[in-house]
Amino acid sequence: MNLPIYQADAFTDRPFAGNPAAVCILQQPVPDSWMQSLAAEMNLSETAFLVPAADLFHLRWFTPTVEVDLCGHATLASAHILWETGRLSLDRPARFETRSGPLTACRREQRIEMDFPALPAPKAPIPEGLETALGAEALTVRRNKMDLLVELRDGATLRGLKPDMRRLAEVAPRGVIVTSESDDARFDFLSRFFAPAAGIDEDPVTGSAHCCLAPFWRARLGRDAMTGCQASQRGGIVGVRVEGDRVVLIGTAVTVFAGTLSAQPLT
Repeated sequence: MNLPIYQADAFTDRPFAGNPAAVCILQQPVPDSWMQSLAAEMNLSETAFLVPAADLFHLRWFTPTVEVDLCGHATLASAHILWETGRLSLDRPARFETRSGPLTACRREQRIEMDFPALPAPKAPIPEGLETALGAEALTVRRNKMDLLVELRDGATLRGLKPDMRRLAEVAPRGVIVTSESDDARFDFLSRFFAPAAGIDEDPVTGSAHCCLAPFWRARLGRDAMTGCQASQRGGIVGVRVEGDRVVLIGTAVTVFAGTLSAQPLT
């Protein structure tokens, strides 16, 4: 097999910002162990694997250490690569079958809109050791099936966090989303995302976290459409729009490189 592989920066309009994802386009299913090994080799927060099937693509996501149920930035990168390489015409939506059900991405001029499930988080007790691991007081804590959502006092506190990743891995399910009101008029809210239990200390920009952030801030701000800034070192901008039990994630992506894999999967 001649396997193309790409790297794209997602939720940004310039290279070397946003969140990098590898996209590997397969001709047929391959062993899980090979995909996990390639994801470890790429050493990015996510490597996406696509297998074409009729009018859609089977899509799976791997961190360097585990497979995950949902990933926004690698889905954005995947749709971007499919259109940019001509595997899909620009007027056709990218349809994916995933562990989180069907997902769809559409081009809207220069931006990509993705239809994702909302992941609201009900209030939860503060886990023992969480505030010590974060190094900050939690105003509120919520929890959904994947992550903790921790509200912090302000943007300065959020930006200044230097968590103890070992301790954080012991108290979090998949990861910890921290959020606060924005101190920048361009954005409605701020966030960061830590997932040491999944092999990612800090994810630069996290689409799936915004499936939780969007309903939380909609309830606070009373608006369906908002703009979030993930205040990591690389940084990224995620537009969100709540539509019932779905969240539309909005962003752009930039291709960084294209190549061909020499290491072929064993069957």
